[in-house]
Amino acid sequence: MPEITLTGVFIVAAIAFAVPLGLGLLPAVRVPSVVLEIGAGILVGPAVFGLVEVDLPLRVLALLGLAFLLLLAGLEIDIDHLRGPRLRSAAAGFVISLAVALGIGFGLYAAGLVEAPLLVAIILSATSLGIVIPVLTDAGRAGTTLGQLVIAASSIADFGAIILLSLFFSGDSSGVGSTLFLIGAFVALVVVTGVALGGVEHSRRLSSALRRLQDTSAQIRVRGAFLLLVGLVVVAQLFGLEVILGAFFAGAMLRLLDRDEMMTHAGFHTKLQAVGFGIFIPFFFVTSGIQLDVRALFSGGSALALVPVFLIALLLARGVPAILYRPMVGNRDSLAAGLLQATSLPFIVAATGIGMGLGIMSPAVGAAMVVAGLLSVVLFPLGALMLLRAGPKPAATRDTDQGRPAPIIRQERP
Repeated sequence: MPEITLTGVFIVAAIAFAVPLGLGLLPAVRVPSVVLEIGAGILVGPAVFGLVEVDLPLRVLALLGLAFLLLLAGLEIDIDHLRGPRLRSAAAGFVISLAVALGIGFGLYAAGLVEAPLLVAIILSATSLGIVIPVLTDAGRAGTTLGQLVIAASSIADFGAIILLSLFFSGDSSGVGSTLFLIGAFVALVVVTGVALGGVEHSRRLSSALRRLQDTSAQIRVRGAFLLLVGLVVVAQLFGLEVILGAFFAGAMLRLLDRDEMMTHAGFHTKLQAVGFGIFIPFFFVTSGIQLDVRALFSGGSALALVPVFLIALLLARGVPAILYRPMVGNRDSLAAGLLQATSLPFIVAATGIGMGLGIMSPAVGAAMVVAGLLSVVLFPLGALMLLRAGPKPAATRDTDQGRPAPIIRQERP
């Protein structure tokens, strides 16, 4: 058995600790920690200092980090508020995003700049919900009409992009038709599992045991969530689908179970965030930086010039649909919404990794897309905050679909 060392794990763990601590000591530096984590990974990786190679322990921890990232993204999908005019606006916006992104993707393909126009279009159509929500919360807009529109649109974009990526770029599939059947079978299995778990609330003995063990050393609900996460990831892999689909559906299932008040208890989501953001998710971002081939980006040719192209493409693909919000929120807020919806990074990192793994995206193009994503999470939220803070601060809106105040949205770290 080959000897396994944890030197790389130690260095990555040190980066994961140092980055948020440094940001905490320098509050004037308003840069998302994910940007610095990826940047630090580039520095310690083969592209610069060569201190860390991605070995088996790092691969496992990074995979769990990706799974937890998508689990927490799924937890953010608010099914109760994806209905009525809000759902129609979000769905129409996503269709417009796809149309614009497809035009950009095939335009770049015709120019010989990319090899997989559909993959590029899917990447451009996503939004980082975990970054959008804190920005809206900081601006006091999460419960307003604008905030709920952006959150609904970002939820649809996250869900739609993951489904499309799994449909067209699952490496083990034999065609779109078979993949569509496998996704349908997977969703059916998820529904059956959710119904079965929902039945637990009717078992007084089991419910009592869960309540008794949830805050002890057993942490039974956290263990159950982790079991669900790994289980759906394994099933997705067995179906030849992407890991991100299983992880995302695990989070969405937990969200639905929370609606039934079976899995909800004080601190449950906080515990999941502590495990995810505190341990595994930083490994995904730092390891992604280590694997990022920035030398290919600077090796000449058009790769470096693609960074501003992809940044503008993100703004066009996700910003243009915000025009739909103008009658409801006005010009200034619709512009801010466009900037927020154009903010994307985690999905870009995951999707470009899949594209390079399938051999349909070059390392240079993948690096250019990731760098554009890094710039989007630095520049676009900052611009949106400036617009939101410059305008009048409206009171929280009422949920027009249900006639009750809109819920307070949890703040998530990107």
